[in-house]
Amino acid sequence: MATIASPSKSYLALIQEFPLRPLRSEEELDAAITMINKLIDQKVSEEGLDEQEFDYLDVLSDLIHAYEAKTNPLPDLEPVAALRHLLAENGISQSQLAQETGLAVTTISEILNGRRSISPKTRKALAERFRVSPSLFA
Repeated sequence: MATIASPSKSYLALIQEFPLRPLRSEEELDAAITMINKLIDQKVSEEGLDEQEFDYLDVLSDLIHAYEAKTNPLPDLEPVAALRHLLAENGISQSQLAQETGLAVTTISEILNGRRSISPKTRKALAERFRVSPSLFA
């Protein structure tokens, strides 16, 4: 039987600041997104995140995805249209998406302009970033 690690001080601080529980309002969604942005900023800084902070970020992302799927489900779209929709819904630019996924800005631009298809590697990176099924981009 696996043992569960005791919560770290940093994990407990996150739980105190924003408890992990189902989101029930737009205000809670906004607060959750603010927390995610804070953690992402910490992740790219020199201090980074520890394993339990990554776990917290993962669970919080799942809660956001569940709330958005329930309150604002994705329409049935072609892959490129779905990508455009997700960029707009998340308020991020092509260059931000490139930074967050490790994809080249030119790759994203070529996909959006119909000059390139979405490769399996790109599909996986987009699905992970937007917390959706890779089949959305197939």
